[in-house]
Amino acid sequence: MEQLLQLIKKCIPRSLFKKLQPTYHLLLNWFAAVRYGHPSEEMIVIGVTGTTGKTTVVYMIAQMLQNAGVKVGYTSTAMFGDGDREWLNDKKMTMLGRFFTQRMLRTMKSNGCTVAIVETTSEGAVQFRHRFINYDLFVFTGLYPEHIDSHGSFANYKAAKLSLFAHLEQCKKKSHFQGDKSIIVHGDDDHAIDFLRFHGVTKKVFARSQSEIDHLCGEKVLYNYRETNTRGVRFDFDGQEIQLQLLGDFTATNACAAGAVGQALGLDLGQIKDGLEAIEGVPGRLERIHAGQDFEVIVDYAFEPVAVAKLYETVRYLQPARIIHVLGSTGGGRDVSRRGDLGQIAGQKADIVIVTNEDPYDDDPREIMEDVAVGARMSGKVDAKDLYSIEDRREAIEKALSVAQVGDVVLITGKGCEQAIAVADGKKIPWDDRRVVRDVLQDK
Repeated sequence: MEQLLQLIKKCIPRSLFKKLQPTYHLLLNWFAAVRYGHPSEEMIVIGVTGTTGKTTVVYMIAQMLQNAGVKVGYTSTAMFGDGDREWLNDKKMTMLGRFFTQRMLRTMKSNGCTVAIVETTSEGAVQFRHRFINYDLFVFTGLYPEHIDSHGSFANYKAAKLSLFAHLEQCKKKSHFQGDKSIIVHGDDDHAIDFLRFHGVTKKVFARSQSEIDHLCGEKVLYNYRETNTRGVRFDFDGQEIQLQLLGDFTATNACAAGAVGQALGLDLGQIKDGLEAIEGVPGRLERIHAGQDFEVIVDYAFEPVAVAKLYETVRYLQPARIIHVLGSTGGGRDVSRRGDLGQIAGQKADIVIVTNEDPYDDDPREIMEDVAVGARMSGKVDAKDLYSIEDRREAIEKALSVAQVGDVVLITGKGCEQAIAVADGKKIPWDDRRVVRDVLQDK
């Protein structure tokens, strides 16, 4: 059937197929669910969506539940887990189509998972990849302008996210799940109120303080941020003190999202605390690379201005002597306007900026790099003094590590634990920033 649909697609003129594309995607996802026996009906399914923090929240939920003795499977930008094993996502895509998600859900169930977590994207929603998945809970991590190139406008982007919650509203209740269909919303986000205007579901909000959205939700979890130091972040969650091994104010927010899910699934505060405190790190997210060097190296996935700005706020807690930032920007027509913004932020916040290649797709990598470099120059950086443009990403990393001194922080952003660089004609070059860093440090 899948091959037949692919054949039909090839036979239809491109202009006509564009009009039929929604129906094509809907049929493909329906058949995938049928082919694998609607596996989402047999587990508790948690969806996680938002502009940022999705992958970290997915990973935290999974680790917390596993620590409590629950067998869990998950799909995310960074990793996959099927209940028996975990592996890095090498697909350069978060919510895969072509039967992948339904096949993964069936494997999770076959491996004995009772809970599945699906990082669910707006682009996946547009292509109906969430359809025929019976979700039980949906988490909203927050929203700000991103993916405007593919959606056409922020309004369309937001509408795609909201459609996921509308889908949950229509999902059937499962006899084996004693809880209610629930939405869990980051109450401090400017758009939180729009994600609480749904009926027939239990609403749970995690926030730092009481707010005007109280009347829209049944429950609220309050959390109070205390401090970030070199050990990690400490905060109170619903009256329970938690000390993470992870850095960052926003990491505390992500942990609270995971904790709210834990409460919705019946975990007590002790189980939530133990599960979150046991997490040693999230792959490619504020990941610190230690290889005996006398300076810090941090690899992070952040690739858009808001996330990069938040990253700098966290790195400052380490009180670095200097910050050396290796960054680029994605090609393929993706949000071209953010290139200069990224350069400006790096130019303002870092002591040395090294602009390099990231994922050019079919675009000219030198052009992308120059757009980023222009922003850095606008912030006062000077070529060959504290600004360098090095196309080869390995050479760029080597440069950063070679100039790093005691107490510095080398920040490498844009890819995290991604396993490839996307270049022209749909090709991928095997890659892992973390592996490259370790190799270079070992050779020093």
